[in-house]
Amino acid sequence: MEIRAIRTFATIVKHGNFLKAAEALNYSQPTITLHIKHLEEEIGEKLLERGKTLKLTESGRVFYERAKTLLHEYEKLTKTLQDLEVGIAGLIRIGISEPTASLEFPAMIADFKDKYPHVELSIQVADANTLSSLLYHDEIDFAICGAPEVSMKNIFRTLYQDDIVLLVPSSHRLAERNMVDVTDLQDETILFTPYNCPIRIQIEQNIVEAIGTKYKKLEITSSMSHKHYVQAGLGVSLFTRTAHSFSLPGTKMIEINGINVSPPVGLLRRTNDTPGRATLKLIDLIEDAFQKKSSNVIATADTK
Repeated sequence: MEIRAIRTFATIVKHGNFLKAAEALNYSQPTITLHIKHLEEEIGEKLLERGKTLKLTESGRVFYERAKTLLHEYEKLTKTLQDLEVGIAGLIRIGISEPTASLEFPAMIADFKDKYPHVELSIQVADANTLSSLLYHDEIDFAICGAPEVSMKNIFRTLYQDDIVLLVPSSHRLAERNMVDVTDLQDETILFTPYNCPIRIQIEQNIVEAIGTKYKKLEITSSMSHKHYVQAGLGVSLFTRTAHSFSLPGTKMIEINGINVSPPVGLLRRTNDTPGRATLKLIDLIEDAFQKKSSNVIATADTK
């Protein structure tokens, strides 16, 4: 069954006669007649009653209702395929880790959707190792995350180096200071991400080197929850500047010496992968956003 024959039938019904349909479609009238003849033969039912006025048969009414839906979907499909050719449509499956997922990625996605509204996005938020596994099993197209465990199947490229700051309750003894040392954390309750988190491991190594085990721990799996626990006075948090850049009322972010950790945020892709044009446009936008962020950090540091 040819789509052009179905379109011819729908156009005849819309205009009420063969002649006007032929003019609308820029076909000759014999071509219009031939389309309907072949369509009726293929269906095995008469669709139109010819006479002084053109009428739909019962089969014609049923077919017309379905034909309208079919033609609408066909037009959408054609437009999508045309868009795909120039890289402005399709589905991009993205993996992203916190805190970038909540604090920075929404603005990037909003910018991208403004430019490419026909691109569909699927976003999975997870830690770097989980995203690496999802990428390996072709469940996402790329990821923005910290450095995962080394894999021959995936490649990681750093886009931004974050640093570590201290978040304390506003009523805390250190809250009046703008700079503290890691030794000032003796006897404090420190909020940590899970024991196998690479950033947590590096931070705790720095703490132990400075004050031994003279501190208490409160482990919270979600880094984005730390600020709420700090706000409640349950401890202090050592985590990335990005995570603590939007502090809650009743909390204060403080610079800290002695934590020599620079967590990377980067692009994780499959080895020898060839992304589509829409995916490459999104990756370019993300890279530009992180480059601007790095430039702003350097400019801020130069003014201090």
